Amino acid sequence: MRIDLHTHSTASDGTDTPAELVRNAAAAGLDVVALTDHDTVGGYAEATRALPSGLTLVTGAELSCRLNGVSLHMLAYLFDPAEPELAAERELVRDDRVPRAQAMVAKLRELDVPITWERVAEIAGDGAVGRPHIATALVELGVVESVSDAFTQDWLADGGRAHVEKHESDPFEAIRLIKGAGGVAVFAHPLAVKRGQCVPESAIGELAAAGLDGIEVDHMDHDEDTRARLRGLAADLGLLTTGSSDYHGSRKTCRLGEHTTDPEVYGEIVRRATGAFPVPGAGG
Repeated sequence: MRIDLHTHSTASDGTDTPAELVRNAAAAGLDVVALTDHDTVGGYAEATRALPSGLTLVTGAELSCRLNGVSLHMLAYLFDPAEPELAAERELVRDDRVPRAQAMVAKLRELDVPITWERVAEIAGDGAVGRPHIATALVELGVVESVSDAFTQDWLADGGRAHVEKHESDPFEAIRLIKGAGGVAVFAHPLAVKRGQCVPESAIGELAAAGLDGIEVDHMDHDEDTRARLRGLAADLGLLTTGSSDYHGSRKTCRLGEHTTDPEVYGEIVRRATGAFPVPGAGG
């Protein structure tokens, strides 16, 4: 089985619609794909309707968190999307996205970048607007060469000249909410230092003690030494280890199935979840 547990669609900051995403996942030879858009479940219905035969959909979300001033992302799998506490927290995070993005556009204009909010909103479409949409506008304007080049201290990285903080969940509270909604919590790309400051490894131990189920190990932003260190840490803490592409369509260079999760780990995630079940494809 080929299992990719971290992808994004146009419901957040990917470039594939949910329907395109599942069709592309099947074409890439995947057996299981997780849809984990940022702080939203808005792509579930379309992805489910379009799900091809032979592909299983794992519903999920990537929740924006912050610990001691450091941003981190928590992957939530197979939770009940209607559970009110977690739904309210997702809505709180999403509601802050538009004013935050507008404030970043204003900062960029103060830096003499001829960016407009109208264009950023057009790029985001119906998705949850975020920094990748602003980065795409910067690429269009020729300010940077690629989306990743926009995530520097010169521009949109944490603490950068045009960065604006947003509401982010406490990760301990996020774990509580995920588990309360019957889901499984996995810390996304925990040591992706190229993205900025990461929480210390001691914090991963504290999160594990609070109920964290696993950590994402095989990821494009982890080199081999980092992966080995994370595997050792996971073994010490009794955590599951996953692998994923973090696919965003054409917005990033990673490919669907570039990294995958061991079938036994996937089976354990499914076993632990009580909020939802994987959806088998029916030939949509």
